[in-house]
Amino acid sequence: PEQPDFDWDNPAVRDEFRSVLRFWLDLGVDGFRIDVAHGLVKAPGLPDTGRTGQVELLGSAPLPFFDQDGVHDIYRSWRRVLDEYPGERIGVAEAWTPDARRTALYVRGDELHQAFNFHYLNAGWDAGELRAVVDESLGSLGVVGAPSTWVLSNHDVVRHRTRLGGGSGRARAATLLMLALPGSAYLYQGEELGLPEVTELPDAARQDPSFFRDNGQDGLRDGCRVPLPWEESGPSYGFGPGGSWLPQPAGWGALSVAAQTGDPHSTLELYRTALRLRRERPELGDGEPLEWLHAPDGVLAFRRGSFVCTANTAAEPRELDAAPGEVLLAGGPAEGAGAVGGAVLPGDTTVWWARG
Repeated sequence: PEQPDFDWDNPAVRDEFRSVLRFWLDLGVDGFRIDVAHGLVKAPGLPDTGRTGQVELLGSAPLPFFDQDGVHDIYRSWRRVLDEYPGERIGVAEAWTPDARRTALYVRGDELHQAFNFHYLNAGWDAGELRAVVDESLGSLGVVGAPSTWVLSNHDVVRHRTRLGGGSGRARAATLLMLALPGSAYLYQGEELGLPEVTELPDAARQDPSFFRDNGQDGLRDGCRVPLPWEESGPSYGFGPGGSWLPQPAGWGALSVAAQTGDPHSTLELYRTALRLRRERPELGDGEPLEWLHAPDGVLAFRRGSFVCTANTAAEPRELDAAPGEVLLAGGPAEGAGAVGGAVLPGDTTVWWARG
């Protein structure tokens, strides 16, 4: 009645999964996202967790059934399978680990290619906390020669527009900061529309199995899984003729793809512009390394070649020593862009600059 827990000490299990990988690779898939990549191996003797009550499954607490060293032998064998195939076939780990050094073990040269950076996702909207996570991530992943990754939302956590507070402005600022960092960025469906968490779902409408259990996760993952709106009206805002399996809030038409397309002030067009610039500028993505710059309290500022990013995590404006260059993109409202050009950074705003 539930998903089986395979015994990875059994060679037949390992053989079976390698055959599954080859089945899909033969069909031409580019790679795999490995769910709960840290959860295949248990500590010897199957010890108790050592505590009572609810166990946090999505977190960094050490547990005897998570992040055991034995998982790495499994991923080395999977990597050998991936390397048998032409092209760039990759494995991406959904691995919740105690720290970035443990995450780095999953992406050593003979294991997987990338791992989601949940330490960054869990960081608050605070300049000091974010800088510490960025430094630890880049340092730990750099030791093993792997690119760091960055993520703000996914299907297991509260959407970052709601989680970070501060409304759409802070969410937009967080997005531009993330997309400016060295490495790969992962986007979750709907964040490009600025969707908030749906917090008022009736119990009768919920679908998350863990909601109906008395242990495990809190069962509140449905709020980020409500289908996104495509059209401004209709019974499911264009999601499909069969409707939506989770109720969409009234007023979501204003956040739809149709409503935001072509609006230069919309979140959707901000994402489109940011992603275009990220592709066009060689310093971004996995391009130039990050160099921190002097900045006022609450502000993160760094240079990557001729590109500069400044992110004000404070609610109040902060004055920069000088404008770092020409404004490429500002996450704040249009009226704030003029102030940015005068070396004043509005609160909860990230700005991309091009140095002359």
